[in-house]
Amino acid sequence: MTTLYTMPGTCSLAPNIAVAWIDAPVEVKAMAYGDHKKAEYLAINPKGKVPALRFDDGDVLTEASAILAWLGAAHGGGGFGRDTALGRKEAEALSYMTSEVHATYGGHFGPQNLAESDSAIEEVKRKTYEQLASHYKHLNDVLAGNGGEWYLGKRSFADTFLYVLSRWIEQTPISIDDYPALKKHRARMEADSGVQLALDRQDMEPIG
Repeated sequence: MTTLYTMPGTCSLAPNIAVAWIDAPVEVKAMAYGDHKKAEYLAINPKGKVPALRFDDGDVLTEASAILAWLGAAHGGGGFGRDTALGRKEAEALSYMTSEVHATYGGHFGPQNLAESDSAIEEVKRKTYEQLASHYKHLNDVLAGNGGEWYLGKRSFADTFLYVLSRWIEQTPISIDDYPALKKHRARMEADSGVQLALDRQDMEPIG
């Protein structure tokens, strides 16, 4: 069976939720933190990151947006197909969330990789949180402009990654209270049975 490798606290939660939503025939394997750097997993994904999707023939697909695209194409049916207006917008939204918002978190998770002196590291953090605040405002505005229930007006895999981002904000000095649409979306997601299943599979708890 195709296997999705996940780890608590990571963006692998997004495809984990997607698997639950569409009941895809994918085994979800939750690794303990640190296992992604061990030889057994590095043989699957030499980048040492999650998520990774390993197929029966040994082929491996990495990157959350790519895995979400495959899930939608292979198992999503009409509701998650990329050959629709919603599917096209979903691809655009996921590209923004993963290549811009997620990438900005590099200055939060690893500021020491971007600067050396203490003062420079603090500057990296300050600029990172400024950029993240701008990203969250954009996400909040798009969500609110589309009715506030789902990011694109209808449920899509963009909501799975948005949920990840709305969890990560709690690790920063930024307050989700400044983004009321995102806060309501996070609560709505946590009331969803598929999200609850995915959280349980990754040994994670709702934010509340």
